[in-house]
Order: sequence, then structure tokens, then C-alpha cells
Amino acid sequence: MVRDDRVLIVETRQGFVCANAGVDRSNIDGPDDVCLLPIDCDASALALHERIESLAGVRAGVLVSDTFGRAWRMGLVNVALGVAGIPAMLDYRGRPDDFGMPLQATVVAVADELAAAAELLMGKTRRVPVVIVHGLDELGGPPGNGQQLVRPSELDLFR
Repeated sequence: MVRDDRVLIVETRQGFVCANAGVDRSNIDGPDDVCLLPIDCDASALALHERIESLAGVRAGVLVSDTFGRAWRMGLVNVALGVAGIPAMLDYRGRPDDFGMPLQATVVAVADELAAAAELLMGKTRRVPVVIVHGLDELGGPPGNGQQLVRPSELDLFR
């Protein structure tokens, strides 16, 4: 845990390293109220995924997301905390690049990229709770979960 006068950086029980433990006071009606992260973001995404399928007969990928700061970068970006029905990451390692060289480190956090794109449409203060994205059939791969996006502590260069 790191603390200064402006922010507290902690690891939540879900494994997210974030500012102020994910406790949010913005976009909350009461001046003394706060919004907490779901206890299990993947379970929340899965419940929504299953409910959409049962009501609409559609297999839709679902992301539960929030804005996070990033080490060595200014500004916040929406990231996926919970994932259901789509891959969380696409692993391109070993595949050839456009010039035939094998990719060595390219694992794309596709769920984070979708969450960031959705934030552009949702806006921080427009009160848009959901964005529907079409045309991602080419993602392929088995469905993932948000925990796959949490870097294990032994691979975390910032600890």
C-alpha cells in the first residue's frame, strides 16, 4: 500500500491494484454515499450474460468495467473488471507478424480495449449505463474472465 495526501493505492480483495480501493464518490446522489466495486466482478458479468440469453435468446458478451489510472501514463481509462461470454485476451504469441517474424509478447487485452471504447460512448457524466457493440465474431477463442487480466504478483514489475 502506498499513501500520499491525495490518493491511497491498494490491492482489493479481487486483486485489482487501484486508487482508493475502488471506492468511488462520483456520480452518487448522496453527499455521504459511496459506490463499491462488485464483490465478484466475473460473477456479476456472468449473471448479466445468462440473464440476457434467457430473456432475449442472444449470447452476448458482457463486461463489467470501471475507470483506472495507469502506471507511467496520465489520465484514466475504462478497463474490464468482469468478463463473460467473450475472450478477455487474445494471445498472438508465436503467430507470424506481417513480415513473417514470430510475435514474442503480443497478448492483447481485448476486454480492456472494448471497455475503453465503450467509455467513449458512455461518457463519465451522461448516465449511459450500457453500450452494445456488434461485429466482434472474429475474436474467436474460448470465453474468458476478468481475473485473467489481473497480473500475478510474481510478474508485477511495480511491486
